Amino acid sequence: MDSLHAPWRIEYILSRKPELKEGLFARIAQSADDVANLVIVRDRTCFALLNRYPYNGGHLMVVPYKQVADFSELTEGEMLDLMKLMRRCLGALKQVMKPDGFNVGVNLGAVAGAGIAGHLHLHVVPRWNGDTNFMPILGQTTVVPQALQELAAQLRAALAE
Repeated sequence: MDSLHAPWRIEYILSRKPELKEGLFARIAQSADDVANLVIVRDRTCFALLNRYPYNGGHLMVVPYKQVADFSELTEGEMLDLMKLMRRCLGALKQVMKPDGFNVGVNLGAVAGAGIAGHLHLHVVPRWNGDTNFMPILGQTTVVPQALQELAAQLRAALAE
């Protein structure tokens, strides 16, 4: 097996993890540090943030403030807000990154691949023609071409317009 070196990960691996009663998204929802948490926009009932471990450059998530596991637990208004914010994020990604398309999806439940199964969230992943290369095939690794903080700042600016 080949090794892929990612020395920046050691800071997270060695860091003390806080004992939290609420989940990751609930903690971020209550935090005022949007820059550190990669939050790009906040709305009335939901917010959007860049994925810290993206499938592709620009991978973001749209998350309701209410911690629910399924769409059936959201009100009609919360559902509408979630979809409207997703649409705004698509527009910002189009403006900033100029992708050729998107994958938009939801993993409901751990068995479906939800990493945070207890807090519903939408994934928005920009895609480009020819965006596959040897890294995902040989190294089972994706290459993210832009620093997350830099991209978050650009998306915040686009969403503020």
